[in-house]
Amino acid sequence: MAAAPVKSPAPPGAGIGEALEALYRRHNVRPAIASDPVRFVHGLDLPDREIAALVASSLAYGRVEGILRSVARALELIPSPAAFLRQSSRASIRRALRGFRHRFTGAHDLAAMLCGAKAAVLRHGSLERCFAARLKPGDETVVSALGAFVEEIAPRKRSGGFSLLPPPARGSACKRLNLFLRWMVRRDEVDPGGWILVPASKLVVPLDTHLHRICRALGFTGRRGADLRAALEATAAFRRLVPDDPVRYDFTLAHLGMRGDAARVVAAMVRGRGEGDG
Repeated sequence: MAAAPVKSPAPPGAGIGEALEALYRRHNVRPAIASDPVRFVHGLDLPDREIAALVASSLAYGRVEGILRSVARALELIPSPAAFLRQSSRASIRRALRGFRHRFTGAHDLAAMLCGAKAAVLRHGSLERCFAARLKPGDETVVSALGAFVEEIAPRKRSGGFSLLPPPARGSACKRLNLFLRWMVRRDEVDPGGWILVPASKLVVPLDTHLHRICRALGFTGRRGADLRAALEATAAFRRLVPDDPVRYDFTLAHLGMRGDAARVVAAMVRGRGEGDG
């Protein structure tokens, strides 16, 4: 899929890069993951990590407390997730998840995605290789590969919709899939990483309402909705600051936005204060 043309972002204002880096150093730290679903992805070997990350990111919508409860419950139902999928039939996977629900996501939705993930791992050897096979050297971002990845692991419902993960072809910002990629590709105190076949420079920000509000205030996007074009515009602006790691500041800014600090932080950035959150 060819992404829609993206407006070139205006050059970030003086002091914004320094402010963002100061925020990153202060807030992108291991203790901060206690209130984030990425915590469920740490401490796992790579085969388990990519399955756990897929589950945790796919359920990352709604209130934080509910997300954490649902992810914990889902992963309890599929212990050692890579081995569980390898050894389980489709019927066994559905039985294991019977009764699970997270807001609009039921057991059938999660089971269908995991069956798709199982099939992808059997075909390619890992989710990483499945995704990387769809990423072309000339791709500026992961968007085209995301579309093919969704088609493989989250097949369409009979009604024509997608069961759990929306495809970028519909204009969705694909926040949860981009979150999954951030966790698996980047490596720092928050993101555990592990994938080496997908460059961090091609990642797209996992744009949610919190980050979208901040990006609009910074002038990184002028779009009113947190859609794919807004995500690509914001990513292009962040790439001007950090070409090889455009999603570097996602965790920090999204969490500040959830805490209600976004307006104060952005005001400090726009005024060019290097400390950013005082």
